[in-house]
Amino acid sequence: MVNYAIEGKVVVITGASSGIGEAAARLLAEHGAKIVLGARRTDRLEALVSEIRSEGGTAVYRELDVTRREPMENFMSFAKVTFGRVDVVVNNAGVMPLSPLAALKVEEWDRMVDVNIRGVLHGIAAGLPLMQEQGGGQFVNIASIGAHTVVPTAAVYCATKFAVRAISEGLRQEMGGSGIRVTLISPGVTESELADTISDDEARESMKEYRRVAIPASAVARSILHAIGQPDDVTVSEIIVRPTASPA
Repeated sequence: MVNYAIEGKVVVITGASSGIGEAAARLLAEHGAKIVLGARRTDRLEALVSEIRSEGGTAVYRELDVTRREPMENFMSFAKVTFGRVDVVVNNAGVMPLSPLAALKVEEWDRMVDVNIRGVLHGIAAGLPLMQEQGGGQFVNIASIGAHTVVPTAAVYCATKFAVRAISEGLRQEMGGSGIRVTLISPGVTESELADTISDDEARESMKEYRRVAIPASAVARSILHAIGQPDDVTVSEIIVRPTASPA
């Protein structure tokens, strides 16, 4: 069994009420990390924290809207006040309301930009000063296979994930020598609630077929664990994880 060096690390996770965020919280807590969970659905966070604690783990939660900078700063401050530091920020919150561009679902485009791009930037803006002050840390930004390729109905979604990829690479280059690591994880088709946000009928039906072959969220959580658990002088810069049977 691999011994991942995450015992006692303070890990902040956005979008933690379901899917990849929830799975990562469970797995990292099992390996001894102190977990700080943020999301809008506090009832789910409360239940998740209760389960983690009942199994001997350490976790707290706070309501979080990643689209606004002040709540994110308050969230990060809450983590530091509670545990004394912030070692890892997992920028996981995301939405995926796919539709053809001609459908002109501009409000949905705006929502994807706000959550998928601004949410990551707000996480960086809130976490980076803390990491610089303590002399190290790590950002794990969750992108998508859509950060590497574009398909019909996903133009705007893929654009937001291409942006996350660019932001992550830029941050990695700028943080060289600072002790701050940056990892980009791009999941392929993963079991989650993301597809539930699709309001366009054509895109929703197409996604049902596309998602017939999917990996569990726990598979992505293991990738997060692998990246976080490396020695401080090793950075896993990028991971693509997808179903073996997936052609894309």
